[in-house]
Amino acid sequence: MNLDILDVSIFDGHSILPANRISIRDGIITEIGTGEAADPAEDTILATGKLITPGFVDAHVHTTFGGQESLACDLSRTQGLEASVEAIGDYVAATAAGDWVTGGGWSMADFPGGAPSAAILDELSPDRPIILLSADHHSAWVNSKAMDLAGLDASTPAPPGGVIERDEAGAPTGCLHESAMDLVSAHVPAATDPDIRAGLLAGQSYLHGFGITAWMDAIVGDYSGHRSPFDAYVEAEDTGELSAEVVGSLWWPRDVDDIDAQVAALLEQRRTHGGFRTTSVKFMLDGIVESRTAAMSAEYSCPCGGFGTSYFTREHLHRSFAALDAAGFDIHCHAIGDAANKAALDAFDAIGTGPGDSEVKGRERRHHIAHVQVVDPVDIPRFAQLGITANLQALWACHDQQLLDLNLPYLGAERSRWLYPFKSFADAGTHLAMGSDWPVSTPNPWEAIHVAVNRSHPDAGDPAPLLPEQAIDLSTALSAYTSGSAHLLRSKINGTIRTGQIANLALASANPFDIPPQRLAEVHNQLTIAGGRIVHDVTTAEPTTAEPTTTAEPVADTHAERQS
Repeated sequence: MNLDILDVSIFDGHSILPANRISIRDGIITEIGTGEAADPAEDTILATGKLITPGFVDAHVHTTFGGQESLACDLSRTQGLEASVEAIGDYVAATAAGDWVTGGGWSMADFPGGAPSAAILDELSPDRPIILLSADHHSAWVNSKAMDLAGLDASTPAPPGGVIERDEAGAPTGCLHESAMDLVSAHVPAATDPDIRAGLLAGQSYLHGFGITAWMDAIVGDYSGHRSPFDAYVEAEDTGELSAEVVGSLWWPRDVDDIDAQVAALLEQRRTHGGFRTTSVKFMLDGIVESRTAAMSAEYSCPCGGFGTSYFTREHLHRSFAALDAAGFDIHCHAIGDAANKAALDAFDAIGTGPGDSEVKGRERRHHIAHVQVVDPVDIPRFAQLGITANLQALWACHDQQLLDLNLPYLGAERSRWLYPFKSFADAGTHLAMGSDWPVSTPNPWEAIHVAVNRSHPDAGDPAPLLPEQAIDLSTALSAYTSGSAHLLRSKINGTIRTGQIANLALASANPFDIPPQRLAEVHNQLTIAGGRIVHDVTTAEPTTAEPTTTAEPVADTHAERQS
């Protein structure tokens, strides 16, 4: 690819450069300059009034899971119960009788207490088993046929860490949370290799449409009915179909007894070179606030009470973190509740991850905690002190309907002041990264950046900013979504713009530094260059909305909360 991008503002991953042209020859950035190139390329793009950035790096995403679900019964684009029921009915009618109906993307905010019932699905398909994952992948909606096949009834105990919604007589009502999902998902036929490959390629194409050129796949392992995408990634890299740079976070199961054996097994899957690397290990420390499974230091402020779910003991975390750190892995934590964030920090502290201990076996540590939804203010300085990155899913830091209905009432007044403390992290000197957690929510970086800067979203249930004092500026947010996330991936080719580097770039429809912050969500991606190749281009056909046009099948784009 030989291309000159002219009259464009350039954000290099840290700041705006005093230049307005990027020249690319044979896929390599050869010059960052001003005015026309001395030897102009045959192909040029006049980008007056627009901004080019490094390709976005999504530091927490589930690309194959999202891609596969987009090719099944996809509810992510539906709004409300009526639309979801119609979409399920259409899918059932269009697919083979007898087969399992799988997919997901439903929002907990559409159901009283966040818990849908099997009765709704039974009317649509009494004879075919149905399991549909929630948008956050922490709950499953199943019909009676699926429960019958799984042997799930009033006598079935909830597994450790799981919740079975029941009626007054104790019978399951059709909604399963956390590990209880496995009671049914274990009976679903496993996806084939071609299914996973198709999901990966569909997901990759969709992410490219948003300007994303690299990502951290947050679960590479068998999880909640999904087979591990490890082999699909390896094959895609071998065949040249993987056009992004990817680090896979190998899954640490919740039932590990022999820590040394588990570390040894993960070392067998470690890949340290190439476009797909597996240098990270993922721990899910707790659940989510909506189902009262996020781990809290004080009881929930609702009649149900409880402290949530901690999937690992203190001793297990300390021993496993130490073993993985010694083996040279980066540790990736899901932590929602304040107790889960504190537990992760304590375990990192125990292995000596402070600035004076930044290297292990000659390797700089890149441990991080994702989501950081509810953080005790006393723990905020510890992130920087311990060298732990805060991986922000910024889109959630607004008054969306799920936060209003299923978070604030459970958290109470004091903890509701601890939500998503982005500015406090930045002021404390914490390294910041950003990700989407797609298919939990849209992977569009500009919508997430809009919320990070405004603490509100145009489609939120309440337009009032959520804790506006925790807003960060545009440059900080852009840096987190480019160079900040690339740091976690240990990337040498993403996150910055510099000469001699293979081109990984994203061209925005406008220069966000020149528009009011309240219009940031209107910015959208027009051109994506990944690995020195154009993988998405709508510069010659201006789209009418902020949504990109991609070659992928329609896939999830939702503001529904929570995380995996």
